Amino acid sequence: MESGYCSDNLQSAVPVFAALGDPVRLSIVARLSENGPLPTVQLKDGTGGITRQGINRHLRVLEDAGLVESARVGRVRQWQLRAQQIAIVREHLDRLSAVWDARIEGLRAFVEDGDER
Repeated sequence: MESGYCSDNLQSAVPVFAALGDPVRLSIVARLSENGPLPTVQLKDGTGGITRQGINRHLRVLEDAGLVESARVGRVRQWQLRAQQIAIVREHLDRLSAVWDARIEGLRAFVEDGDER
């Protein structure tokens, strides 16, 4: 991984990963991913007793991180994932995974070379 990638691109991803670090918010993202757009009341129902105000605070954090967006549908606020931000998260995770895959492959090669001696 080049140092420019680490400092610049990862720094911009910090709010996204911080938002996903909370189990309630991660659960909200998972539910929106599985079920598509949902109103606030349905998102509240799956959280084990968190108040509507609490859910709204979590949704605002996710919205500030760019992970979700909302629209009014009648009297109801409907929430959905922002696919482009999820793709950015995936890109960061794929890069980190590639680095670790290369390190594991290097370790495997080292161990196998040691076995041949």
